[in-house]
Formats: sequence, C-alpha cells, structure tokens
Amino acid sequence: MTGILSRRRPGRSGRGPAVGGPRRILITGAASGLGLALSREYLALGEEVILTDVHAEPPPEVRGLTGDWTYRRLDVTSDADWEAAAAEIDRLDILVNNAGIAIGGGLESTSMQAWQRIIDINLLGVVRGCRAFAPAIPRSGRIVITASAAGLVHAPRMGAYNATKAAAVAFGETLDAELRHRGVSTTVICPQFFRSGLADSLSGEDARADEMARVLLTKTPLTSETIARRAVRGIEARRVVVTPDALATGFWYSKRFSRIPYLGVTRLIGRVVARRG
Repeated sequence: MTGILSRRRPGRSGRGPAVGGPRRILITGAASGLGLALSREYLALGEEVILTDVHAEPPPEVRGLTGDWTYRRLDVTSDADWEAAAAEIDRLDILVNNAGIAIGGGLESTSMQAWQRIIDINLLGVVRGCRAFAPAIPRSGRIVITASAAGLVHAPRMGAYNATKAAAVAFGETLDAELRHRGVSTTVICPQFFRSGLADSLSGEDARADEMARVLLTKTPLTSETIARRAVRGIEARRVVVTPDALATGFWYSKRFSRIPYLGVTRLIGRVVARRG
C-alpha cells in the first residue's frame, strides 16, 4: 500500500487470533496514549493493526510493537489523507477514531481559532474518517469513537472540549442507528481523565484552566492501558456507550437519575472556579 511504512512481525502474543482469522483495524492518533494502548490490545488478540498519526515515521514506541502491524501518516483534518487511505486500504473491519486534543478555558478566554481547531480534530476528524470508511465496513464490522466523560457530563471552564466530545457521542449514537441494520455497530468510549499524552495538546490560552486539566490528566491512577483493556471488552460486546471506569459511570448515572443534585454540584464547582480565577 503506497505511503505506508510497514514493520510486520509474524510473532503474536498472548491471546491468540480472533475466531475466523485476523481482522484489519485502523486506529488514528495511535502513536501514543490510548491509541497506542488500543493497538497493543488488538495486536495481542492477533489482529492486523494499521496505526496512524501525524508523524512522518513511526516513533520508537510504535517500532517496538510486536505482531502484524503497519504505520502510515494520517492527519485527521486532511480530506486528502483520508481519501488516500481509503483508496489504498482495500479492506477494513474496525475503524477506531481516536485522535483528539484538549483545550481548557472559559468562554471569554477561548479564542475562535481554538474552537475551530478543536472542532476540526475532535469532531470533523471523526466525520471524515467515517465518511471515508463506513460504507465499506462489512457486516460484523465496528466503528469506534474515542469521546470522553466530558461528552456526557460537563464541568465548567471546559466548554470547547465538552462541546466537541458531546457532539462525538451524539454522532456515534446516530451512526449506530443508521448502520446497525447492516450489522455494523458503533461504540463511543467515554472515560474520565487518565494518564496519556493528551496534556501535551493543551493550548495555553487559559493558563489556569490548562494547569487544572494537566493535574487531572497526570495525577489520576487510571492509565491508558486500563482504559484500552476495558474499552475493547465494550467494543467486542457492541455496546454503544462505554464508560470504562467507575467515576465516569458514576457521573453519568448521577446526571441521568439525580439531575437536580448533579446540577447543584456543577454550579457549585463553577462558583468555586470563578472565585479562584
């Protein structure tokens, strides 16, 4: 396949190949964090994984993988990159739209440029990927979208991030309704903050909000490996929304079933943040 850097290794670890032979899986944002952890999970299952990211060549963490994998550069904001990938990849069983960035800040401190950038990556990057590959995914195939607990419950001073992740959840649920009749399921992964490379994408427009997000992203005991392992179980079970940790599940259920207390807590957080600002 033109434009793909290949590092194929015949050895497979641990869990053995999927029943019926290996599936082919494309993962965006796969050079680090959750994308890399999801790649390891699927390689351990004996699947064929196409890792994609914005790097021209695979970073050392990717080169160290074992199993049947390839790497290609893919910018999720580029229509041309998606068109080239769809033209060159003749079969795909699972599409994992994982690439994303984080932006912290309130309404007044988040520029329109930052809004446009995060929408282009976190939402339209997913739309582009699905438009490129969804029509060709066969029965029993899957589409996966990495969203966030922030797409289900919405803390203050995270408006741009919350909005794009909520839109990703809505888009995923819509796709599931549109495609399930032909045997293609959609799963949206909605974890709370976990240790990953997401902190590196913070914009710096609101230093206080970025620092709060950075603490949450680095001090949590949750790792991308834990989230990936639990997410794959949900994907294989064809669940539409997966909250792969207890806190995300608790927040979501609180909003759904105890809405008045939930609103009281979020408004209290908003007051505390405003005083500290």
